Amino acid sequence: MAYSITVNLSAKRLTLYRDGSQVRAFPVGVGKKNTPTPIGNYYIASKMANPGGAFGTMWMGLNVPHYGIHGTNNPSSIGKIVSHGCIRMYNNDVLVLSRLVSIGTPVRIHY
Repeated sequence: MAYSITVNLSAKRLTLYRDGSQVRAFPVGVGKKNTPTPIGNYYIASKMANPGGAFGTMWMGLNVPHYGIHGTNNPSSIGKIVSHGCIRMYNNDVLVLSRLVSIGTPVRIHY
């Protein structure tokens, strides 16, 4: 069972796939104009529970330094263009996602 993640920046939506079929979709907050979320193909390189502060209940770092998928201490930011480039999720959603995916899961970010 192979998972992959796609982040559509225009739709502000993260979609989880298993063996090419959509499993779940989540609303996200994305990078603002002067600190955009990087476009490209990456993978989950690290995971840390309860990193605290702005990162909420879970941090999943990408293989590009300083960028990741994480929870938030500001749930009103979900669905908006507000981050410093990271992909923000509701804390409950990022916990669901983190239980399903592992280090090495591919992440595609596009418009």
